[in-house]
Amino acid sequence: MSAFSRAGHLLSGAAALMLGLAPESRAAEPVDIELVLAVDVSLSMSPAELEIQRRGYVAALTHDTVLQAIADGAYGKIAVTYVEWAGTTWQHVIVPWTVIANRADAERVVEQLAAHAPNSARRTSISGALQFGSDLFAESGFQGVKRVIDISGDGPNNQGAPVDIIRDELVKQGITINGLPLMTRSGFTSVYDVNYLDRYYTDCVIGGPGAFMIPVNEWTQFPEAIRRKLVLELAGPASPQWAADKAAHPPVVLAQDKPATDCQVGEKMWRDRSWMFDSR
Repeated sequence: MSAFSRAGHLLSGAAALMLGLAPESRAAEPVDIELVLAVDVSLSMSPAELEIQRRGYVAALTHDTVLQAIADGAYGKIAVTYVEWAGTTWQHVIVPWTVIANRADAERVVEQLAAHAPNSARRTSISGALQFGSDLFAESGFQGVKRVIDISGDGPNNQGAPVDIIRDELVKQGITINGLPLMTRSGFTSVYDVNYLDRYYTDCVIGGPGAFMIPVNEWTQFPEAIRRKLVLELAGPASPQWAADKAAHPPVVLAQDKPATDCQVGEKMWRDRSWMFDSR
């Protein structure tokens, strides 16, 4: 090839790149759901409670009903990441994005959870956890039919942006937020507790198509609550599993219910604190 021909060849290649004709990047892998499991590890949780949470997720992810719900999906697989959170700048990815299509996949996720003991940190920023979770979708490498953040916590937001504003921003992006309010009162109780955390989650935290929350009133309920929530998230409101769950349990409170709740209650409690033990 002559120098003139080589120059023309290089110029045509450069022009193709400028016109966006370069080979397409690898397409995202399709899955039924991209699921962020966002788990509260603020200092209000005792070490024993943190361990109960971990064991609950371990048992749920490998439970037959959950695995069957995954298999029944259009693609028969989901993508999951497990995140622990506390204050605005404290979010740790314990399990990066991983596909679960069968028991072996689920057990690999469980092995990663078992490899790291849970840690605690100060304050409770639900809004920070939601923002962090939403950013994770951009780097998942998957294309889910649904994108869901599944967030658990034992108190209201008391640090960072207002949680209802962040919730609304994520819902506009097509993200569904489901909740698991922990109303156990068996850990380190304080002036930051609210008696209506389930209503707070309903009005201020959850949102998006089919959003729901399942309250946990006793730690003995936690493993079953996690299993129920995962199955409902995977199945969807129109599924037989959803109908069977509603028949077997008290009705799940949906995001459309709108009793008045002060979404700034946690921030106000923090500002009005009369003691300096910065625990949540």
